[in-house]
Amino acid sequence: MSTRPSLRTFIAHVEDLPGVLNRVVSLMRRRNYNIESLTVGRTAREAVSRMTIVLEADADAARRIEANLYKLVNVLSVEDVTDAATVVRELALVKVRADGKVRSEVIRLCEVFRARVVDVGTEALVAEITGTADKIDGLVDVLRPFGLLEIVRTGSVAMRRSAEAGAGVETKSFTPDDDGDDAPPARDETKAA
Repeated sequence: MSTRPSLRTFIAHVEDLPGVLNRVVSLMRRRNYNIESLTVGRTAREAVSRMTIVLEADADAARRIEANLYKLVNVLSVEDVTDAATVVRELALVKVRADGKVRSEVIRLCEVFRARVVDVGTEALVAEITGTADKIDGLVDVLRPFGLLEIVRTGSVAMRRSAEAGAGVETKSFTPDDDGDDAPPARDETKAA
């Protein structure tokens, strides 16, 4: 029985090679999943990148997504952290109209949301905010009446909470085949290009 679709967050550790991002995104496209948020960056481990992927799926689809990601050659580990204790943050830059008459009020509102003003011009300012999607949405809502000129958001990054320290980069796991061969599947290096 399938559950209702909701936003799911996956963390994938991948080899830091050209084309890996394209393979992951192509997999989602072929399976007809719309990616809500995708962030990619380096990790503490050399030659390994970390992807945080947010998309809408039910529990059954989430299991299939995880399994399909594992099938990609350059994927080292995948974890659906939707129901785990995690810290999830976004960063946004918000450019808002703020001439001399309303600038102090706009700055005060930014301070309420713990946003930093990182650029000030004669007609506008740029605020930087880090937090949950709801917090960023709240700042955008209160600044909207002043005139939003531009917004850019990074998308979500997620990490298991410190109490959940076991998560990290591991190699692919495997399930023994019915034929009794307990060796992990051989990597086809020709697919890596």
